[in-house]
Amino acid sequence: MDPKEILKLEYTALNIRRNILRLIRAGESGHVGGALSSVEIVTALYFNLLNIDPGNPKWPQRDRFVLSAGHKCLVLYAALAERGFFDKSVLDTYGALDSRIPGHPNMHKLPGVETNTGALGHGLSIAGGMAIGLRLDRSPAKVYVLMGDGELAEGSNWEAASAAAMHKLDNLVVFVDRNRLQISGPTLEVMSYEPLDERWRSFGWRVRIIDGHDLELIISTVNETPFEKGKPSVIIADTIKSKGLSFAEGKVSYHYWKANPGEMEQAEHDLNNIEKQLKAKMERFGL
Repeated sequence: MDPKEILKLEYTALNIRRNILRLIRAGESGHVGGALSSVEIVTALYFNLLNIDPGNPKWPQRDRFVLSAGHKCLVLYAALAERGFFDKSVLDTYGALDSRIPGHPNMHKLPGVETNTGALGHGLSIAGGMAIGLRLDRSPAKVYVLMGDGELAEGSNWEAASAAAMHKLDNLVVFVDRNRLQISGPTLEVMSYEPLDERWRSFGWRVRIIDGHDLELIISTVNETPFEKGKPSVIIADTIKSKGLSFAEGKVSYHYWKANPGEMEQAEHDLNNIEKQLKAKMERFGL
């Protein structure tokens, strides 16, 4: 890809991180760790890969995105607002009574949300049904799913994985946000499914493992899907919990963050530093 296009996407990822902080500021707390670890995945999807129309969110030929790990909703709200599905002022209602952006995504409240998620382990089943429906309609659209690695302990995921392979759903692409932490601790200690790539292959999927913060690699990998005709594709994205916040990166205690003023000030400082680095890149490209 053109380095300038990647730089634009990096700026978009920064804006999405700032939107996440805006949500935390409004609600005073939230599931920030997994939201921040998956920013680059969601940025690549909503600003490069997905065939969608914010002005017509129910367009029949659109690609579908299912946030199976519904508690990561801050990144979905942040991206939808940045993409223009709704005004950014809605972000300031997070945590308020009757808000359109509740603690888990609700398809009846917000344009761009394809299905309600929250209880873990259901998104892949829903996405499989969507993929079958699109194939029956002879639609070229694809279904993309974002799962957490901690979520994989839910047995329903593996029933859905088996069904997707049996039905040859090569219009289905799954991201596993492998930040290696969940609310109870390291995934390796709570409920390990490693080696994760072999686990998925044993269920009939084709697998790639990538750096989940490398935007260019995310995009090029998705553009190779399906990795094999007649097989569903899974991309295991190695990420860092709470990516972008120096005091929170890789710490399980920030799976859910109740922000204090000092931490919020540091978070804003960290994101400003990222912007300085991006501006330095812009100067090198003469932008």
